[in-house]
Amino acid sequence: MRQAPSLSVIFSFVLGVCIPVAHADLFPDSGPPGTTVTIGGEDFGQFVSTAENRVEFNGVPALIQLWEKDLVMVKVPLEAKTGAVVVLRGTKKSSMGEFSVAQVKISNISPAEAEPGSLLIIEGENFGNTAGSRDPNTMFGVNNVLINGVKAQVRKWRPNKLEVTIPTNSKSGDVVVQLASSDPLPDGSCCAPVQYIESNRVPVTLIPPVSFLPVKGPIGSKVVLSGQDFGDTKALTDLVFIDGKPAIVSQWSNRNIVIHVPLNGTSGAITLQRGAKTRNLGTFDVVESQVTNVFPAEGPIGTLIQIKGENFGVYSEAGSTAYAFDFEQGQNFVEIGGVPGVIYRWQDNEINVWVPYSAKSGPIVVKRGGLTPKADGTCCADKGEVAFQVGHFTVLEPTVTSYAPIEAGLDEIVTIKGSGFGDFLKIAEDSRIGIHHQAHNWKSYELGSDVSRSEVMINGVAAIVVSWKHDEIQVRVPRRHVFGFGYPGGFHEDPTKGEIVVRRGSWDLKEDGKCCKPKTWVSAVAGQFTILRRGLPNEEYFWDYTMPN
Repeated sequence: MRQAPSLSVIFSFVLGVCIPVAHADLFPDSGPPGTTVTIGGEDFGQFVSTAENRVEFNGVPALIQLWEKDLVMVKVPLEAKTGAVVVLRGTKKSSMGEFSVAQVKISNISPAEAEPGSLLIIEGENFGNTAGSRDPNTMFGVNNVLINGVKAQVRKWRPNKLEVTIPTNSKSGDVVVQLASSDPLPDGSCCAPVQYIESNRVPVTLIPPVSFLPVKGPIGSKVVLSGQDFGDTKALTDLVFIDGKPAIVSQWSNRNIVIHVPLNGTSGAITLQRGAKTRNLGTFDVVESQVTNVFPAEGPIGTLIQIKGENFGVYSEAGSTAYAFDFEQGQNFVEIGGVPGVIYRWQDNEINVWVPYSAKSGPIVVKRGGLTPKADGTCCADKGEVAFQVGHFTVLEPTVTSYAPIEAGLDEIVTIKGSGFGDFLKIAEDSRIGIHHQAHNWKSYELGSDVSRSEVMINGVAAIVVSWKHDEIQVRVPRRHVFGFGYPGGFHEDPTKGEIVVRRGSWDLKEDGKCCKPKTWVSAVAGQFTILRRGLPNEEYFWDYTMPN
């Protein structure tokens, strides 16, 4: 026979007194609002409705997430206070134990000064195990970190440590951690509008980002710092250091600073000092240049030498600095047989240099100029070079051994044989800026002497090159509109007679290291040549319509 309930149980039921449940478990037993709490017990019965089945934290109803016979999961409500947790089934109340409501608190942030877009670490207490659902529109809400009112992107969320990315549109202000509530509606159903409890406020100072390129290079490399609010002019206390050594500042403006790796430079941090404040911008690696290939090993003046490798750095020419203190950064150059060549292209992995007119056979040496500033950053305690030999070049003299035929009509091919002709170089410099833009105006242009570095002249007129090898050249006899003096029906000379000449041109740098002295030519005369009166559309091609003086 079933035993009747005791008198104390009847009084408890009638008076609404909570009856402790044997072996009740409450996990966790402390935490901030929004924490998910698991309640374990002997028998909670079946879930009937939100009106019949309820859980309260010190009298404040909580949102039920799961109700099973021996397990209930709820969210700690926003207005919860420390006190008893009670499970209600109709008029029956069961005490599950005590729950301590903790306050979310920030104890430290680092760094205290940071760039937008960088990582901010927030340390403290009672942040909870997770930021919540990834869906910001979830009915339960998502925990946030605000920086001056702007939501930060959460990277890691732990109970006592958060890592967030500072929004790029945020400004200096307070850091606040927000925990979302998950409260029920008055009838116990889901869900009341999301509200938040906030932590204490901790200020953070956001500073403009500063980037620099390149991040590595050899001695003398130009490094550009980009940012804002550097100031329009450099003050005496404004310095840039690489691995603790002052760098050469060649330009200073509000948005850009240009520095050069000093002669004594070593790998390390780039730091910007403005007045009493110092800021670490990152690491710069000082590297040595490496050469993998040099081509060609011989040729006449005007030959383009290609030097391939890595870590050649950024080109800097003499007198290129715009620094107000009016000193010059050391020049980068390539010597061929001790004579500086004309730099055509200087990239980090390739250098192209023209063999100068005065070049002699000898070593190819790449040199980078460098300076060492004084301790106060002013110029200069020392000036020098870093040099390394990359190969050997033999300067060849163009020589003609034969040519055929010795006379030909217009557009006919002449073959010239010999040695030291080098590679054919087409038009390499602009003869006049805007020539292509004005071509539709049918203007007549005369190409200057700095247009071609290799050519064959037939009777004073440049021939059209068909093929050009180091030991054989083929050209077409050029057309010429004026062969002599005369006018229709009057006197005119026989077809032009003259010489075939193979020419190579190049330059030398000026004494100050800048480009360039006037082009100078090396010529190899093949011999006499006659242009025959054939290959023409008609006889009038030879006429000169200019009346004689």
